[in-house]
Amino acid sequence: MIRLFWSLHRGLHRLSGGRFGLSRPKLGKRFGMMRIDTVGRRSGKLRMAILGYFEDGPNLVTLAMNGWGETPPAWWLNLESCPYATVVLRDGQRRVHARSAVGPERARLWARVQEYPGWGADIDALAALRSIETPVVVLEPTTSGIRGPE
Repeated sequence: MIRLFWSLHRGLHRLSGGRFGLSRPKLGKRFGMMRIDTVGRRSGKLRMAILGYFEDGPNLVTLAMNGWGETPPAWWLNLESCPYATVVLRDGQRRVHARSAVGPERARLWARVQEYPGWGADIDALAALRSIETPVVVLEPTTSGIRGPE
């Protein structure tokens, strides 16, 4: 069901020429929606996904989850292979470098996730259903291109 929803969301975004499907986060109301373009780890081709996010200073933050399933999402596996990507937001696009938050930073950002309803009613309970820790992904602005430093 979740895969169908995200496929429809990507399709709406494509068919509308990018006019629909993206939104800014609103604290206490909802997370934002962004498009991320990554390089396929096996194919080397450009791959696109729509993700929920919130802002942390100049950084964008998202969760690497597959509808609370065990397997990591393909976009995260792609970023682990090549951490450079392009994100498209309502107000334009930017180049980013992805990394997984660890330690106190991860704990702080995980707590902030709860400020944006929509991830799940009780995100800690949902996360406990997984055998692996859900990566908190930080997308930092960079001047490097999608395939790495130019």
